[in-house]
Amino acid sequence: MSYQDVALHTFTTKPWSITECIENFAKREIGGISIWRETVEDCDLKKVREHYTAAGLTPVSYVRGGFFTAIEEATRQEHLATNRKWLQDAAELGMPSVVLVCGATVGQSPLTNRNQIRDGIGAIVGEAAELGIELLIEPLHPCYCGNRSAIPTLKAANDLCEEIAAPNLKVAVDVYHVWWDHELESELKRCADNGWLGSYHICDYKAEPADMLLDRGVMGEGCCNLSEIDQWVVQDNGFQGLREIEIFSAEWWQKDQHEFLDHILKSYDEIYK
Repeated sequence: MSYQDVALHTFTTKPWSITECIENFAKREIGGISIWRETVEDCDLKKVREHYTAAGLTPVSYVRGGFFTAIEEATRQEHLATNRKWLQDAAELGMPSVVLVCGATVGQSPLTNRNQIRDGIGAIVGEAAELGIELLIEPLHPCYCGNRSAIPTLKAANDLCEEIAAPNLKVAVDVYHVWWDHELESELKRCADNGWLGSYHICDYKAEPADMLLDRGVMGEGCCNLSEIDQWVVQDNGFQGLREIEIFSAEWWQKDQHEFLDHILKSYDEIYK
């Protein structure tokens, strides 16, 4: 069965090398690939690009940029320099977008963190545009507000897109982080109506996860209203990109990754086919 409407994040099959990811994704006729920095660390990015292109995989996103916040101005400037390096890497890889996990610093208020994120994005968004790259703000579940992201809702991400007003600034909507939000349907419409709906990530949220970061569910084993959200994203708001499967699972990473990927695709069939 073909999965041309699907992209896989390389972190989903974390134990595999980038070579194994490309070859095994292509073997299952998966349409696209989003590449994590960790997967290509110390790799020849030009060769990686040649490999996934030859395998017929569509490039979707480079993951992750961001982490703009810090108490010290000098540290914030270092973060910007690092982001500029990541933009160059994304361009060399041929990735059309960079997902932003925006950051949060302990000891600062949520509003201070938010404003530093705004300023950080504003400092690099023009450079990203020159490279032909979109920046995708990914709102994260509120449990990560302490040290990962001060952007906890789709509304907050939409507000940043509106304030910064750059044509290459959009949003990455990940059901794991936003499914719980009572305003999700209306904010998805706002996002799409303004041209900000850049990417769409799927997995599931377990009712009692063993770990908030590394125990994501395969689609159908959690409490997300996945079919309804898919209706809002695809049918109601016309999203035409690939559904990106992004699952962090410390449990599954200890097992055979072929078995894991086959389980993921079977679960995908049951909900989205």
